[in-house]
Amino acid sequence: MNRTYQIAISIYLFSIAGTGLACEYPQRISVPNGEATSEQDLLTAQKDVKTFISTMEVYLECIVEEEKLARLAIEDLAPEVEQQREEMLNKKYNAAWEEEKKVEAEWNAAVQAYKARSAD
Repeated sequence: MNRTYQIAISIYLFSIAGTGLACEYPQRISVPNGEATSEQDLLTAQKDVKTFISTMEVYLECIVEEEKLARLAIEDLAPEVEQQREEMLNKKYNAAWEEEKKVEAEWNAAVQAYKARSAD
């Protein structure tokens, strides 16, 4: 890899880190209780859930891309350091993915509870 390319990547990584725009974890949303919420509140929550999920997907893509760029900027990455970085990335990715699935499960439970209540 040529030196100019490494410098450009390093500058890019420092610039996105400095702006605070790099891979921001989405704020957790609150899913209403389907047994006690109104239809309007449920529809509003649906939009919030969709936004949270799409934002989380962007975050997941971002952390993977950020790690790829970071590795390119590091010269002579030792195998044990590369393994540690991979493990850390996997932990971050899996925790975020699990959070996304929890919100989806809460949303599905709220919808089922609302439908069950409405059917009575």
